[in-house]
Amino acid sequence: MPSDATPSEWLRGVLELCVLRVMAEGPTYGYAIAAELAAAGFGDIKGGTLYPLLARLEKNGLVTVEWRPGEGGPGRKYFTLTAAGRDQLDAGLAQWQVFSATVSDHLSPTGTDQMASPAGSRTYSRSTT
Repeated sequence: MPSDATPSEWLRGVLELCVLRVMAEGPTYGYAIAAELAAAGFGDIKGGTLYPLLARLEKNGLVTVEWRPGEGGPGRKYFTLTAAGRDQLDAGLAQWQVFSATVSDHLSPTGTDQMASPAGSRTYSRSTT
């Protein structure tokens, strides 16, 4: 796995929140969502991952769906956040801030005891209590 790749386990945990965030900008369709996530650095999100998630969002009332004619091609299914979807996004962002700060604090070098990293190239401090 390349060092800059996002582990799939991490992505699974935040993909719904990231998709809701993309949709906060306005109505959009699946391919555009995947392209925006890829441009943001999340890598290639496969349709087999994205479309079931979009269907769950619709089933849970977090998005509405509208078919629009395509410009010179097939029609597209556009997804728009509902009020409940915006509430879910806001709540998720607040929870993410707390969670990511907790993880960052836990992983940050602090304290006085030193322990070597698995690669041996860095040292990490560990508080003793």
